[in-house]
Amino acid sequence: GRPKLGVVSREVSLLPRHWEWLATQPGGASATLRKLVEEAKKKNASVHETKMAQERTYKFMSVMAGDLKGYEEALRALYRKDKKMFLTYIEEWPADIREHSLELADSIF
Repeated sequence: GRPKLGVVSREVSLLPRHWEWLATQPGGASATLRKLVEEAKKKNASVHETKMAQERTYKFMSVMAGDLKGYEEALRALYRKDKKMFLTYIEEWPADIREHSLELADSIF
């Protein structure tokens, strides 16, 4: 690796056919693996962001609304990405808890 450039060397285990394919790629194995990782990060960014938003919303709701009517149903709707049902279940919650839950969940829907 090149520590001054932030490059970190680690072990990668691949099957022989993977190494053979990497050897034929322009720039070599390292460059190809970096490109593949960047492409995968871009492709999965929205999925990751959704999961993080669900986790933040869940944590807030579990502390602030865990005993409120419709809590479990609202969580199910959250993870199903069903905004209509989510709104239905949190409708009777105190305004500040309802509004913050919806704000946290907004990017999910």
